Order: sequence, then C-alpha cells, then structure tokens
Amino acid sequence: MKVEVSSCQVAMQECKVFSDFTKQMDFLFRKIPSTSQFVLLPELVGLHLLTIREDYSYLKESQMDRLSIFIEDYISYFSKKAFERQQCIIAGSMLEESDGIYNTAYIFTKEGQFLMHRKTHIFPAESHYGTLEGDDLNIFEIDGIKIGIAICYEIEIPEIATMYTKAGADIIFCPSYTITPHGFYRVRNCALARSIENQIYVLHAPIIGKLTGVIQEGFGHAAIIAPSEPPWSINGVLCEVTSNETDCVTATLDLNLLYEKRKNGAATTFLDRKRRAHLYHI
Repeated sequence: MKVEVSSCQVAMQECKVFSDFTKQMDFLFRKIPSTSQFVLLPELVGLHLLTIREDYSYLKESQMDRLSIFIEDYISYFSKKAFERQQCIIAGSMLEESDGIYNTAYIFTKEGQFLMHRKTHIFPAESHYGTLEGDDLNIFEIDGIKIGIAICYEIEIPEIATMYTKAGADIIFCPSYTITPHGFYRVRNCALARSIENQIYVLHAPIIGKLTGVIQEGFGHAAIIAPSEPPWSINGVLCEVTSNETDCVTATLDLNLLYEKRKNGAATTFLDRKRRAHLYHI
C-alpha cells in the first residue's frame, strides 16, 4: 500500500479579521497536491489569530488560551476544506472544556467530521499558557491507514512512539511550535530517532516566523522522515522545505516497503526491541 502525504510549515502573520487567516490557508492549500491523502499543519497553526483581538498588545503568556474563542470558525473552515478536497487534514488549536484549556490536534476527515488528540506532555516553557495535559494516547485508522499524533514535545518522549507502533501505527504526525532553534532541532532529531527506533514514517510540521507582542518566534522547516537506510535518504529526511515561508513538501510513502524493512532491513529495530523486551527493566 502506498499513501501520499504533505507536511506544511506556516509563517505567522498579523490578522485583522478571521478571513485573513483563511486566505493564508487557501494560499497554502493551492500548493498542496489534491492527490495527498493526509495533510499535516503545525501545532497551534492559528496562533496568530490572537492578533485580531483589540487587546492583543496587552496580552500576557497566561492569556494565550484566548485562542480558543476562535475554535468554532476554525473547525468550520477546516471541516469544510477536508470535505471539499477529500483529504485528511491535521491541524491544531486550543480547545476550552469544562475543566480547562487543552492543546488539541484536530484530525479533519474527508467526510467533514473530526477526531481529536490532546497533548499529553506539556513542554516546561509552555506551562505559562495554562493548558492542561490530556490523558489519552490512541492511534487512529483513516482509510485503512493507522496513524499516531505526537504534538511537538510528545515526540521527545520515546514511550509514546513505541506505544503507537506496537498498536499498529505506520505514520506519526508531529505538528510543532518551537520557540528556539535548539527546540526545533530537539524535535527534529527526536523525530529522526523515533523513525529509526520504530521503523516508521514521521511527518514534522512547524509554525514559524516572528510577530510583535506576546507570541514568541517560531523556528523550523517542514519535513517528511523515513528510517535511515536504502532506498530512503542517507540522513532520513525524504524531503524538506528550505525556505522560511509558508510552504509544503509532499512524498509517497510505501507501507509495504516499511513492513519488509522491519523483517529484513539493515537495522531491524522493530523486531529486535520486541525480541529483547524482557531486558528493558532494572
């Protein structure tokens, strides 16, 4: 089985009205092939919607959760886009529930519906936002393909990717918002490591750019990652955006090749970690 996927980076820009955001997204979607079955957008991809607020220049980090006020329009836009394009679109925002605010990845299906994954591990610098941690880790089966979501810092927790892979996931989608170059490379290097450890594909999609005010600068380049062995790329990066603008990369992932490499590849980490699992206790 082969699946075409696209990973996107989004450069934050000031918005005066919600349609400024949708125009930017429409511009991006014109770059994304209509044949892509999965489209990954960054963590908190609509973060710059906060600039619409009249009080934006006075906002503090503890008030970043006000992004959740845009959620109805946000869901409406991406649900419609996924249905119109007949693609699965993964896009994140903040969701207010009765007990608090959650950093949430929405999985918009081509039926116009959506599923959700709440970020389970909050990055220390993110704790100022006041978001709560989710308590569920699940894989999702979309059109016969099993996927897992690891929002930014979650890819730095090896147990998450291991659990997803044991449950049958072949692709992990990692949307990110990293506020330093060090942060970007932590996420990127961990995505590469998770791909090798579990013999899976990983998509990495960062939000980037700099605005005035409380929103911190975002760093990174969108990429699609595979285990580092032939016939894939030497460094594990199949393709990567090289600009600092809103853009995407697209690749066709061969799942059957992945299964074959798990059995007979240069490094059969998927099977060997299972085979020697009894050793991994002290």
